[in-house]
Amino acid sequence: MAMRWDNLTAPPVEGDPERAAPATPPLPLALPGAVARTFDTPEFAGMTFYEVQAKSILNRVPGQSRVPFEWTVNPYRGCSHACRYCFARNTHTYLDLDAGADFDRKVIVKVNAGELVRRELAAPRWRGAHVAMGTNVDCYQRAEGRYRLMPQIIGALRDFANPFSILTKGTLILRDLPLLREAAEVTTVGISFSVGFVDEHLWRTVEPGTPHPRRRLDAVRALADAGFSVGVLMAPILPGLSDSDESIEATVSAIAAAGATSVTALPLHLRPGAREWYAHWLAREHPHLVPRYRELYRAGAYAPQTYQRELTARVRIAARRHGLHRGERGDNRSLPEPPPPSAAEQLTLL
Repeated sequence: MAMRWDNLTAPPVEGDPERAAPATPPLPLALPGAVARTFDTPEFAGMTFYEVQAKSILNRVPGQSRVPFEWTVNPYRGCSHACRYCFARNTHTYLDLDAGADFDRKVIVKVNAGELVRRELAAPRWRGAHVAMGTNVDCYQRAEGRYRLMPQIIGALRDFANPFSILTKGTLILRDLPLLREAAEVTTVGISFSVGFVDEHLWRTVEPGTPHPRRRLDAVRALADAGFSVGVLMAPILPGLSDSDESIEATVSAIAAAGATSVTALPLHLRPGAREWYAHWLAREHPHLVPRYRELYRAGAYAPQTYQRELTARVRIAARRHGLHRGERGDNRSLPEPPPPSAAEQLTLL
């Protein structure tokens, strides 16, 4: 049964539901043995990190997925990017945490991720399949600056010459550029950024924990200058907020100027968890758009195919105008072709 948009609200908590955090958060029942840590620094204010010893790290994509990879690595759960629309929000409910503020502020850290990757790549049953990272939450979110899990992971993939790709909004990836270049000497390395729009006001309200879109595009330029073929997912495009001709033109133009090799448009989709949180934000910040969203998403998580096709066509036309049409890719470091919008939730860091 389709969810009713007009019945959706974020779960109430004390004070501001997007700012309040308990002073001494309890250990979630689903995380026995975790070590809860807080840090007295401005960038981690109000956040709690649950350090866990994971049992495995290479995750097989379930079912008959249409995404162009079969295996993923996710060293974190929860994400300080705090994107209002993040499709992965509902996964926090599996840990006895909520899909709203808990997802933004209670981050699970698999502190042994690097060790596990190396061990599992060495297993006789492993056949060197492509490994995708950044498909659930961002592996270069703020916590990575402290925990430094990605250098260990990339180092293991390099040492086993195992192909991999990274999708991110995090400019911290530039810290690992030397490792990425070493890996690209021995295997296929794909890098892609998510930049849905370049409007600063919209960025501050809908993606408050991410680097500025222009900083992300600066990182695209730095990676391109280092020899990588960097694709950009223009994701998500938000109805009524970033789907105008002006917004599309400004964003595609900036992506092209940054040296990206391709742009792929992905319209907003709203799965349970993300749907409620985004609806709460939209009703507060843009109440005039609620009727439009109620109509667009009345049948479920995805907007109508007619809207999706029309939107992606406009982005495609703009991309061609700026020389970003897909062509032959000879560079062995290019990202696998992104999936169609119906499988977008696997790739968009939402």
